[in-house]
Amino acid sequence: MRTLILLLVGLALAALALHFAPTAQRTLAVTLFTLLWLGVCVLNLRTGLSHGYTLAEELPIHAVLFGVPAATTWLAWWWLRRAG
Repeated sequence: MRTLILLLVGLALAALALHFAPTAQRTLAVTLFTLLWLGVCVLNLRTGLSHGYTLAEELPIHAVLFGVPAATTWLAWWWLRRAG
């Protein structure tokens, strides 16, 4: 359940970053979102490791937690750039 919540939070923050960024600043907004989301995922990974999970157990989950919102944001940025 925690994974789903973090995934949805990441997607919501990505949507907010794209929605509220002025058109000229969207590249910067998407880059900053990606870096900040990476930081959030690293902190969450550290928490999981401190609770006894191994890196091999945590890494695939965090690849999805980081990758899905980041890739979705960049694809949306690309689509919005092409559209107009």
